[in-house]
Amino acid sequence: MIFIVSGPGGVGKGTIVREVVDADPSLWLSRSWTTRERRPGEPADAYKFVSEDRFRDHVDSGGFLEWVEFLGARYGSPVPHPPPDKDLLLEIELKGAQSVRAVHPDAIVILVVPPSLEIQRQRLRVRGDNEQRIQERIDTGQKEMAIGESIADEIVINDDLTAAVEKLAGIVAKYRRLRPPGSHPD
Repeated sequence: MIFIVSGPGGVGKGTIVREVVDADPSLWLSRSWTTRERRPGEPADAYKFVSEDRFRDHVDSGGFLEWVEFLGARYGSPVPHPPPDKDLLLEIELKGAQSVRAVHPDAIVILVVPPSLEIQRQRLRVRGDNEQRIQERIDTGQKEMAIGESIADEIVINDDLTAAVEKLAGIVAKYRRLRPPGSHPD
């Protein structure tokens, strides 16, 4: 199965995903690539941080399942190769989610949303974005919400981390139960 966790910047997707993947050994997280600089305090494995040239070479060789340019940087999901018997989890932005859904219409899209714009703004500040970048992310996020709501199978409101983690884990469990008998992860 393919699970896509998406949503605007600053909603806490990475934190929620990390906790769910750490607790579920049958999920495999595809690590996205980016050309942007690593933020202060951001884990080194949050992305595979690469140069523009390396990213472009990977695009040219067909190495991405999807990629986009977003607020001056490129982001992409490498063509995934999950271990046997593991479901794939992608944490990607909404245009990328649309691209994957176009190729894999059975992918489950989970939209993570903030409880309010002010909380989203605070989270962006905490992670070190400057005020101009925060406003760009908020403005872009408002446009993305319309896309997200149109393609999402499920929505998680991240107003409480523990509850959001439990909700995402519950969604994964629900769709696994709905998986046709005899099928298994690709």
